[in-house]
Amino acid sequence: MHSKDIRKSFIEFFKSKSHEVVTSAPLMPSSPNLLFTNAGMNAFVPYFLNEVKPPFLRITNSQKCIRAGGKHNDLEDVGFDTYHHTFFEMLGNWSIGNYFKKEAIYWSWELLTEVWGFPKPRLYVTVYKPENDEPFKFDLEAYEYWKEIFNKEGLDPDTHIHFGNKKDNFWMMGETGPCGPCSEIHIDLTPDGSSNGDLVNKDSPWCIEIWNLVFIQLNAQSNGEYTPLPQCHVDTGMGFERIAGILATTKNFKDFSNPPSNYNSDLFLPIFKKIETMSGYQYNFTIPANKNLKDNTELIDCAFRVISDHIRTLCFSIADGILPGNEGRNYVLRRILRRAILYGKKLNLQEGFFSELSEIVVDQFKLIYPEIEIQKNTIKKVISTEEFTFHKTLERGLQLFEKMSAKGSISGKEAFNLYDTYGFPFDLTELLANEKNISINDKDFYIEMEEQRKRARKAHTKDEINTIEAINYPETIFKGFNIGENPFSAKLLGVENIGKNNYAVILDQTIFFGEMGGQKGDIGNLITPTGSSYPIVDTKINNGVILHIIKTEKFDLDVGAEIELLIDFKHRKSIERHHSATHLLQWALIKVLGKHIKQSGSQVSQNKLRFDFSHFESISQNNINEIEHLVNSVILENVEVKSSIIKYKDKPEDVIAVFGEKYGSKVRLVDIGGFSKELCGGTHVKSVGEIGSIRITSESAISSGTRRIEAMCGEASISLSNEQKNLILDLSKMLKCKNEELKNRFEKLILEKEDLEKKVKIYEDKIFTDISLKLIKNACTIDNGLNTSFIHGPVEVSDAEALRLLANKILSKINNCIVLISTTSKENSKIAICSAVSEDLIKVGFNAGFIIKDVCSKLGGKGGGKENFAMGSVDKNQQLIKLLKNYKPETKKV
Repeated sequence: MHSKDIRKSFIEFFKSKSHEVVTSAPLMPSSPNLLFTNAGMNAFVPYFLNEVKPPFLRITNSQKCIRAGGKHNDLEDVGFDTYHHTFFEMLGNWSIGNYFKKEAIYWSWELLTEVWGFPKPRLYVTVYKPENDEPFKFDLEAYEYWKEIFNKEGLDPDTHIHFGNKKDNFWMMGETGPCGPCSEIHIDLTPDGSSNGDLVNKDSPWCIEIWNLVFIQLNAQSNGEYTPLPQCHVDTGMGFERIAGILATTKNFKDFSNPPSNYNSDLFLPIFKKIETMSGYQYNFTIPANKNLKDNTELIDCAFRVISDHIRTLCFSIADGILPGNEGRNYVLRRILRRAILYGKKLNLQEGFFSELSEIVVDQFKLIYPEIEIQKNTIKKVISTEEFTFHKTLERGLQLFEKMSAKGSISGKEAFNLYDTYGFPFDLTELLANEKNISINDKDFYIEMEEQRKRARKAHTKDEINTIEAINYPETIFKGFNIGENPFSAKLLGVENIGKNNYAVILDQTIFFGEMGGQKGDIGNLITPTGSSYPIVDTKINNGVILHIIKTEKFDLDVGAEIELLIDFKHRKSIERHHSATHLLQWALIKVLGKHIKQSGSQVSQNKLRFDFSHFESISQNNINEIEHLVNSVILENVEVKSSIIKYKDKPEDVIAVFGEKYGSKVRLVDIGGFSKELCGGTHVKSVGEIGSIRITSESAISSGTRRIEAMCGEASISLSNEQKNLILDLSKMLKCKNEELKNRFEKLILEKEDLEKKVKIYEDKIFTDISLKLIKNACTIDNGLNTSFIHGPVEVSDAEALRLLANKILSKINNCIVLISTTSKENSKIAICSAVSEDLIKVGFNAGFIIKDVCSKLGGKGGGKENFAMGSVDKNQQLIKLLKNYKPETKKV
């Protein structure tokens, strides 16, 4: 049975039971507590919590999942067994307050046995039975349904029904919230099928859980109590790869002689075939007993499984906009990719193999998951870029590992150096060490990690504003979304001294925006009841309390006093222009570069904007021009900027929410003419015509997988345009040509310059040849039995670079030579000194680095270098010529 037929059969079965078929949710989870979508039920949690009205009461689908990092982490097991994966599909059916245990149990038995032909005597189930103080009660209802089924089939319920405690048979979404007992279905895959259920929940590859039926009927309270839910739900999950592997291994239950493996199905065999073609190795279907692989065949098979699993993970995650990076889920992906590449080294796979494998995955799944076909070019580019980046440090890192491991162990500090300098995650170093059967001091590694964190924290300047006990003040009421230039009245709640001549003023309400979400704080003036004016130089926010920062030697005002605020209206408007332009910039980036674009940081100030985002390569000038044009086109339309307060759970699908931001139950939606829709608490222009125009000033990389764009709007953009216009006019005058002729004129000048440089180089080479021949002719011979020529003294050359070229020229023309030369003495300038030694003389102990250090130290200068070449410098010194004339090189190592 082909894998696509299994998936289709599952969906069609539940469709016949009146279930609505829905598409898979993205791997980027909607819950901020998850790294990835890791279960089929993730997308339906709001229905279980009664936060959102479900569109259907019966649902079925195949859900993409990743379990790597966080609570559910299968990464370390992948490759070493045959049933764990980082990426997998979860086949599931759900009831939202509709059917319950009877239907879920009977339908699961029907599908497995009647539709797919699973042998009934080989199936075992588990039912919840609490121990000690565990929640709820024995799940008698589920037990009775299973007992009825096994009796009907002529099978002994006491043999086929097993019991599990809270650990194995009670599902909880978290410490509180919806939960309930579950029943798991297991299959006995031993050759004769006579285990009698003794292997159930014993972590045996011969008895595997294939389906979990969760019965959500309780609500876990914070006080530890479990109360009944008003509605009961069903949440089931079946491992697609496991079902496909079982059917493939047993040849549709006709042959149980082979060890079971998920990797035997057509989900992995096409990838294996490609790896075999690229590497020359064959997959041998071995299964290791544990992580201590006994021979090279097991290592090769482990590498095949790791690579085939990990390429699927990278393809699907990138297609859903999650790119490898340095933090959080992005770093997990980078670790997975690098783990695959290291295993690729075991198969002698060349750089680029991993990106090439992506083509196989895309071809396999493009009809089932169209997004993987749409993003195929992005997938390949991202993986290719990551491969190239890692390979730059991989060889050096592996060499260093070999050197470290030669003594039979690796210290924590050495492991940290591999991590910090060469990008080797600690688990990869452990993997390499395990292969060599050597130990690693992991305790010291984590000590080094903590020391690095401490250094990073110490490097940050202490922000005295954050030391204010903001909890002592109520949250400030912000009334600054729509402001005018008139004074705003507020009541003084408190004043905090935050350093010399710096105070933080706290008010009951304000129109001043506190720096947040990348938007800089407002500036202006605070006016007291007596008419005194204090400059507000910045505005911050701490736990909802807005802090007006003023600079003054003394600030005395009673709490409760009524003050007035005058905001710098021009400053605020400039910030708003850049903020609204940032929203449009992100919209244009997604439109031009792809849906994988995700914000990773931003800053909007009076004079410019900065936007950091996930992307895998530099952006071409043509694309930059297109992005800039798109934003300016919307600005010309002068569309309205609207904002509204909505419930977070009600936000439309096309709204951008920055992952990691802490959103409350209610959020502010900023909609710019339907082009850009984002959740944002900042201030904006009323219509985009106020922006004026945008000019992108730079695009650069700030880390692997993260780019930065900087741009200017409004007056800043006009000033930039004027500067560039004036520069063009000045250059045109200097070169005596029209503006439109500048490019051709510069191209001509560059060609003329290159031609002159070639002629100068030829001339210099002739001069250096003449000088070197003259020096060689006048060289003295050192009486050391090696017929060594010694060339020493000042030379009429201009600088240190010329000295270096001359020394190299001499060595190219004569063997057994030692050079010690200097520039001639000039007024108020350093004297450069150079030494060079022939390779044959290095072998007997002569060392240019020692010679330079020796000479420079005697003249009060500094210098050094390698055995064959070294340089130094000294101040103007009358003793130099005499020292060079009488110097005798010695055979001594530095």
